[in-house]
Amino acid sequence: MTPEAARLVGLSPRTLETFRCRGSGPVFRKIGGRVLYATDDLQAWVDRAACRSTSEDSYEAALAASRAWRKRA
Repeated sequence: MTPEAARLVGLSPRTLETFRCRGSGPVFRKIGGRVLYATDDLQAWVDRAACRSTSEDSYEAALAASRAWRKRA
């Protein structure tokens, strides 16, 4: 469920819902009206955001996306 998944990745349920609507969040399944996340999918999503340095291209892309998201809110 979304609240449990949000706790695991350190986000609010609302943020996770927003990411889901925009297609930028972890893979999910909708079964019987409930949104479900597999633990492996959550871990893979978190791992894709991992960086070793702030000079990495992936870090800069994540930072830019975060700033753009905040401006919309």
